[in-house]
Formats: sequence, structure tokens, C-alpha cells
Amino acid sequence: MRAITVTATLLFCANTWAFLKASQNNRSLTIANERLVASVSKSKGYINVLTLDGQNLLGTESSNTGVGPYLDCYCTPSGFWTPGRGKDVQYQLFNGTDSTGTPYGGISMGETYAPTGQRLEQYWFLREGETGLHTFSRIVYHNETTPFLRNLQEFRTLFRPNHDPPLFTHFVTNDKFSAPRPDLNGQVVVQDATWKLANKDDPYVKGVGDYFTKYTFQDSWRNHLAHGMYADGRTTNGTTYGAWLVHNTVETYFGGPTHSDLVVDGIVYNYMVSNHHGAQTPNITSGFDRTFGPQYFHFNAGGTLSELRKDAEQYGQRPDWNAPFYDSIAPHVPNLVASSSRGTFEAKITLPPGAQNPIAILTTTGHNYQDNAANSTAYQYWTPIPSSGAISILRVKPGSYRLTLYANAIFGDYVRDSISISPSHTTFVNVTWTPQTAGKEIFRIGTPDKSSGEFRHGTTPSRTHPLLTEEYRLYWAAYDFITDFPSGITFKVGKDNESTALNYVHWSVFGGKANSVRPVPVPDHVYDWTLLFDLGEEDVREGGKATFTVQLAGAKTAAGNTDLDTGERWSNLPLTVSVNGEVLEAWVVP
Repeated sequence: MRAITVTATLLFCANTWAFLKASQNNRSLTIANERLVASVSKSKGYINVLTLDGQNLLGTESSNTGVGPYLDCYCTPSGFWTPGRGKDVQYQLFNGTDSTGTPYGGISMGETYAPTGQRLEQYWFLREGETGLHTFSRIVYHNETTPFLRNLQEFRTLFRPNHDPPLFTHFVTNDKFSAPRPDLNGQVVVQDATWKLANKDDPYVKGVGDYFTKYTFQDSWRNHLAHGMYADGRTTNGTTYGAWLVHNTVETYFGGPTHSDLVVDGIVYNYMVSNHHGAQTPNITSGFDRTFGPQYFHFNAGGTLSELRKDAEQYGQRPDWNAPFYDSIAPHVPNLVASSSRGTFEAKITLPPGAQNPIAILTTTGHNYQDNAANSTAYQYWTPIPSSGAISILRVKPGSYRLTLYANAIFGDYVRDSISISPSHTTFVNVTWTPQTAGKEIFRIGTPDKSSGEFRHGTTPSRTHPLLTEEYRLYWAAYDFITDFPSGITFKVGKDNESTALNYVHWSVFGGKANSVRPVPVPDHVYDWTLLFDLGEEDVREGGKATFTVQLAGAKTAAGNTDLDTGERWSNLPLTVSVNGEVLEAWVVP
């Protein structure tokens, strides 16, 4: 291994240097300030010492536990790889003072995967006066002999403590959902990374339900600020602690604001790329070079769960926060775009009547915002649209963007391509959004909002488990469709309540191998949905044709997470509708 020390121009006074230190020996590299200490093992490439005010936040190191934040990927031909354990790992130690006069220290680790030539790098930085680590993660691939390697299926950093008994007692997704750590004694596997819990008196079981899975704690990125774990003090003489991953920036993620991913389950995740929930991932081709970040692992102490969560959330989705610091370390972090190289996007938007919760999104031009992984160099940005219609997105990386607008209660999106952003320049556009319409609306069921949360077992709170603030979070088989709808679904427009009379999933068949509660399929059940509606004379007076519109929140096909035709039956899924006995042309969902 090789270690290099890089020192920026220093203007330290003696008492300042006593606080912020960056040092190394034969075993480790360490950055430390008055409160936080982090050391990276030179033999493993991960942080294996992390203390806040003297409290060990990691516990006992054992294999890949009791360590972090550290980097791994599902990106080699064989699958997972954790860099930092080979014979030729490069380390750098940074220290300096940023443009605000604040001292900082940093560590980088890089290793090349010899069989393919791809390289992973991880960066950790600590500033004086802060109790958190600013992280960046880079993947590089140059190989003209094998120009296409594979897809970047997962790219993540993990904070993975290992205390006995556990230090961290609660898992926190956001301000709406958190839960105590479950008792896993006697657990039974029911699905991948999903367990049925045995202790019926466990606070998690009483509060959330009988099942525990990492998927219960997932979240979507639109309003996500921070997630993490909380220690209630039972093992630390009453002192509470928090460990959080803050989405201070979201520009280097993929999938836009509706992307969702895993966040916490005893591990605090930063999933920079994954194909969870059918998300698109970039291909690793020769010339691929992307740095993800900055993201911020924040550690705090001495408050309630809500107080410590809010302390972390104050930095969430604030790309202006610490911008001078990031500019100062840009020479150390490849691909980090400095403020002087960024532009501004402004728009005046006229929204359709009835638009609710509208949002403006900038992503790579020519692609649906959810598919922006097609351009591995592109960034993404979004902002809510206020009632004035005036928006401003600062600190945009130069390039060509697509502007997408969508809003609850409005069918379709507004899309405009080839919006150019230049350094130190403001790009302004006027937008009038005319919604899709097929004429006078006769009836509408549900809300066009890219979810199916308004239907049964969607986002409604559980009536039996007070911590389950959204029913869809529980293991799906806990809601038995056959029991809920013994005669299938017949919905009378204008009479029935969509939150109880329509299901959040339209099953083609229910039960089977993947369903631990009902392992035998029930093929002879009624799975067609019947919608009944009345037409008044005024609705048909003009005659002619009517249009039936269906908007899907998502679809599961035999293609799985690939979005490709795998050659299997039902890789492309037909949705068939008949009106008054007349079968319409099937909508084939690719």
C-alpha cells in the first residue's frame, strides 16, 4: 500500500491545530477534531475507529461489522466487491484550511480491481466544529479491450455498528416513520431479508407488526432529508446518540425525486445506485468516471429522537450548505464541480387549474427523469413550485437538461428538452403547462400522483399498530387479498370509498411460493376489477367516443428489475380492459 500526505496552504494558529488533526502511522490514517475521531484501517480500507465525545460508535470490529462508513459495490463480473483489502491500495491524507478559515482533514482510499481494471475510491473529510464526515465515492473504468463491463447494480456506503447489547435502539426513516429495533430471537425467514418475528410482546411487533425487513424502512428521495439510528441511552448511562446519513445534495443520485431505496435496518445506508424497486442503473463502459457526493454522515448526542433527527435534517437538501468548503477541497476530489463552474436555472411557470404539490425537475435531456442513468455524467435537480410559479435552482452543473413538471391531480407531465446551463450564467424560461385531456371528464377514481397510496393498504395509517404510519410499509403478504376481497373487486363510482374498496395492488393471481402466509396460489379467484358508473343524459347528449385513461404507479413483470425483455413469458405485461362487454386493445406494459 502507498500513503501520501497532501497539505494545503495552512494558516493555523497553535491553539487551532490542537483541535483539528490529520495523522497516520503504519496501521491507520486518522482525522480528529475536538469531538469526533475517525480512523481508516490501512489493511481493510474502512473506518474501524469512530468516536464521538469518547463514545465508541462502532462497537466490536468483526468482518464487515463494527466498521464504517465504508464503500462497497455490486459492480464486478462476479458481483460484490469491497475495496481496500488488496496488496496495492493507495491512501492519501489531506489537511488544510478552507476559504472560511476553518481547518479540515481528509482521507482517501483507492484500489483497482485487477481482473477488470475498474477502480473505486472513497473520500472522508472532517471540519473543525462539526461532528460529521463529508463523503465522496468514485468509480472509474478504462478498458478498451472490454469496453462494456456490466451494469453498476449497487454502489453504496454503509455505517455498520456492532455493539452487544446494541447501542442503537431505534431505526429512523424520516419525520413520519421510525421504530424500535426488533427482537430477532426465534425469527423465521419468509422472503429475502424479511422475517416473521416470534416475540409478540416486543415493542416493534406491537407498534409496527409481525414482520421485519429492510424494505419497511425505505423512502423516496423527493422530500428526504436524513435517516439513521438513535440510541436511547439504556447502555450509555442515559446519554443519547444519533447516527445519520444526510442528503445535503441529491444531484449525483439517479432516478429523480420518485426514486426510492433502502435507508436503514441496523445499518445506515447511502445507496448511491441500486436497482431496487425496478430503478434503472448506469452501464459501466470504458471511460466511465463518476464521483458521487457530497453526502454527510452526521453524529450527535444529548437529545430526544426527534431533536437529534431534526439536528441532522437541518442540512438536508441544502446544496448551498458548506459550499465554500467543498470549493476548497475540489482539487482533492476528482469530478467535484466548484461553484465558479456552475450555473442557475430560473423559470416562471403557469400551472393547470387544480395542480397540487407541483414540482419542477431538471435531468438529462432526451430521457424520462426516472431513466437519467442512461447518461452516466448527468446530474439532477428538483424544487417545489410555489403558488407564484417562480422557481430558481442554484448551483447547476453545466449541460443540456430536460425540464419535467408534474403535480398531483393532473394527468401527464410537462416536458421540455435541450435547456442549456452554462457556468456563471442564469438560464430563464417561461412555461405554460396545458394538461392532457380527452374532453369533458365523466368520472375519476383516485389521484394521479405517481403512487397508489390512496387505495387500500397504501399510505393510510394502521388501525391496529400505532407506529405503522403507512400500511404499505409492512410485508406485503400480511394483507391477504383473498380475505380482503372474497368476491373480488366491484367498485361503484360515486358511492364506494377508494381507500377501502380498491386495492393498492391489482393482482393477476394471489398466493404462491413467495407468499409465506398463502403459499398455494388461488387461480380461480376473481382478479378482474369491475367498475360500475352511471351516465346521465347530459353526459351522452353529444354522442361520439369516450376515452378511458389508466395511469400506473408501477408494474411488476417477469423482467424483474432489468426493464429488458428476458425472453420469459410476461416480460411484457398486457393490461386488458373491456367496456360494456367490448374488449379494448390491450395496453402492453414493457
